[in-house]
This record gives sequence, C-alpha cells and structure tokens, in this order.
Amino acid sequence: MLNHIHTSQYQQQLDEKIARLREDFSNLELPDVAVYPSQPSHFRMRAEFRIWHEGEQSFYAMHKPGGSRPIPIDDFPIGSEKINQLMPAVMAGIHGNEVLRRKLYVVEFLTTLSGDALVTLIYHKPLDEAWQAEARLLSEAIGAPIIGRSKKQKVVLDRDYVTEELTVLGRQYKYKQVETGFTQPNAGVNEKMLAWSVGNSKDNGGDLLELYCGNGNFTLPLAQNFNRVLATEISKVSVNSSHWSMEQNGVSNIDIVRMSSEDFTDALNKVRPFRRLKDIDLDSYSFSTVFVDPPRAGLDGGAVELVKRFDHILYISCNPETLKNNLEALSETHRIEKFAAFDQFPYTHHLECGALLTKK
Repeated sequence: MLNHIHTSQYQQQLDEKIARLREDFSNLELPDVAVYPSQPSHFRMRAEFRIWHEGEQSFYAMHKPGGSRPIPIDDFPIGSEKINQLMPAVMAGIHGNEVLRRKLYVVEFLTTLSGDALVTLIYHKPLDEAWQAEARLLSEAIGAPIIGRSKKQKVVLDRDYVTEELTVLGRQYKYKQVETGFTQPNAGVNEKMLAWSVGNSKDNGGDLLELYCGNGNFTLPLAQNFNRVLATEISKVSVNSSHWSMEQNGVSNIDIVRMSSEDFTDALNKVRPFRRLKDIDLDSYSFSTVFVDPPRAGLDGGAVELVKRFDHILYISCNPETLKNNLEALSETHRIEKFAAFDQFPYTHHLECGALLTKK
C-alpha cells in the first residue's frame, strides 16, 4: 500500500525501470540515457482520497485492486510534507461536525514547493450557507483555502488556485496552478525537466513553437532561449494561468493561442483561416525548434508530420510506449541527440522521458 512504501527499495525500482526502458527502445539508436531520480518520499504535490464513513468515524481510504472494503490511510509518505500536515488537521475538523461530514466522499489536496496549499471537499449534497460558515472556520483552523464541490456547484471561499515557485538553473519562476488545471505532480523532478529542456535548447536561436503548453510550465523558462515563442493550448483555464504567469515573471516574448494542435497544423498549412489567429502573423516567425509535451496518447499522425518540419524537436513524454512509436516515425528525418528519463512517479511502472532530435 502507498502508506507502507519502502524508501530503501527506491533505487532498485528505478534501476529496473531504466533497464526496461533501454530494452524497449533497443531498436532505436539512443544516446546515453541521462537519469534524473526523484526524492524517495514526500515528492507528490497533489493527492485525492475517498472518505469512508463508519458509524461516528470517518477516515481517508483507498481501494485495494479487487477488494471491496477500503483500506484506511493513516499517513501518506509519497505526499508532500504539506499534505501530510493537512491530512490530520482536515480530518479533525470533519469529525464531530455533521455539516462538514455528512455526504462528504472525496478530499483533494493541492500543494506546492513554495508552501502554498488548497483543499477541495466534494459532496453528494448541495452546499448551503451553513456549510460555508463551517468550511470557513475549518479553513482558518488549517491555514489553507477550501473549495466545496457538489453536482453542478462549486463554492470558492477564498481562491481556487495555488501559487508555485520553481527554480530553474538559478532563476525563479512563479506559476498559477488552478485546482482543475493540469500540473506536474512531482515538483522536484519537474524542476529537473525544465532545466534539461532549457539546457538542451540554449544554442538553437530563432523562434520556438510549443504545442500543448498547459499553464506555461515549460514555456516561461524556455522563452529565454528564443527571440519569440508561439504556444498553443486548448484549455481555457490553462491559457488564463499562462497569461497570469507571464505577467508575474515579466516575460513578454510569448504569444499563446487557444486552439488544438490539429487546427494549428491546418493553419500552418493554410488549409483555412482561423479567427483566433487574426492577430498572429505566422509568416513572420522563424521557427528553429518545436517543443511538445503531449498527453499519454502521444502525437497523432498529423502532429508527427508537422514537427518533422523543424530543425530541432524537444519532446517530453509521460508515456514511453507512445514516445517510442513517435520516435520511430521521427527517426526517418531526425537524429536522437539527447535522451533522458525523469522519475516523476516513483514506486509505479510509469516513467517520464525527454528527447532532443535534430534534423539529419
């Protein structure tokens, strides 16, 4: 179980994952794999727990695969220290408080390296003024903002985001991470991914195209290496977070357009005009590099053909299987110059990877 991990086995598990990775990619001409480990404990910045009620007691729980009865979670060593501080404080506030406890079924925690935190309580009931009054008292007691959710209802008592500060090659970047938006779960390894990406693009020059930019996680530090950056993202929440972060960090050479990679490919190919690009002159860009951090499905066929146009491809992947398929296609036109493995998800089979490709 997650609350009984053995940190002494961390290096062995990582070595086994890297060995599998090398075997799976043996048909590709990979350079030496740079391996970036995680902290063995307290590395995960967000967590979600079911709440199990039994008599007058409630507790955090997770279900064992194949089991019907939930397993109580007493502590959470892979969670950030902030999560572990908040867990007992939140549960203490719920115990004996029927307004907060009744029909509560999920608690979510979102924390940051900078010490910020947000707690979301999710219910099978409407949230009324009595709930808001008790939730405000709990928020004051635990020292963190609280959000309440139920069907078609979201109650924000203070704010629905946290502020993160990440250090990349000696420079600090401030980010807005909204409760419902995607964020990298392992902030320490995220800093290593950012440093690797910046370090491997510093001599590329020209302009950068980024697909799937999210909340600007990679966009902000990468911008220092290029004259201009054009980034695309489909999520409105993430686009708004990116603009906030750009302003907070004083980065002014980035333009973000809210559109899918498929639509952007059509725009570059001049298949049809797009209103969202009415203020963007695509012909004025001199792209040297494309950066992609796609979802687990990887790049689709159209996106693969798009990125083949660029001299340099920076690819961050959360799924080695789809990365391998994409690299096999991209190897027709590009060489794999650098390859890295980032252990975002210790004690699981998942592994984040990075590849730098240069046109042959």
